[in-house]
Amino acid sequence: MTTYVVLLPGREDTWEAASEEHRSAMYAKHGEFARLLAERGHTITGGAELTPSRDARVVRRSGDGIAVTEGPYAETVEQLTGFYVVDTDDLDDLLEVCGVLADAEGAVEVRAAVGGSGGPA
Repeated sequence: MTTYVVLLPGREDTWEAASEEHRSAMYAKHGEFARLLAERGHTITGGAELTPSRDARVVRRSGDGIAVTEGPYAETVEQLTGFYVVDTDDLDDLLEVCGVLADAEGAVEVRAAVGGSGGPA
């Protein structure tokens, strides 16, 4: 079994301006994603929607101490908005199910976790 992280980049400004109908439709897609994963033998072991990147804190080493700054690590149009952690033996099928979350507005990134739960070392 390999552990994969499904990364969900997105435009925070679009989400914040979304209607309740649009938000409900997106949450329904996530429900469908979880249902399909379970039906096909994949196991979600973690995940969360993330707070806006403006609430992030970035920690860097600065001389003998650390420097903490507010806001996102990178200035980009898209930010990481959420993630799932999925254990599976079938990457190809996981990628197919991830298509439920990918749409014209954005892609989904899938990466194997290093060393965790039988993942690549």
